[in-house]
Amino acid sequence: MPDITITVPKEIVSALRLPPDSVESALYQELAVALYMRGVLSSGWAATLAGLKRWQWEELLGVRKVLRHYTDEDLQIDIAYGSGDE
Repeated sequence: MPDITITVPKEIVSALRLPPDSVESALYQELAVALYMRGVLSSGWAATLAGLKRWQWEELLGVRKVLRHYTDEDLQIDIAYGSGDE
């Protein structure tokens, strides 16, 4: 599957209450948190999407008070990701 580009209209970008130099990273983090919370993305892949190291991701989840869900399937996905077998 090819990479996907999501276009955010400039009016919405301008309306965000974020410093201009942090908008892109903030949007990636928001998407990663939302997909993780819905159970659509494993913790490891969500950290990658957010552009964060694993400890930074865990810290972000803690600050946001996001409950961790970690199944055996998530573990297998993360093991495969870590070994480069994804």
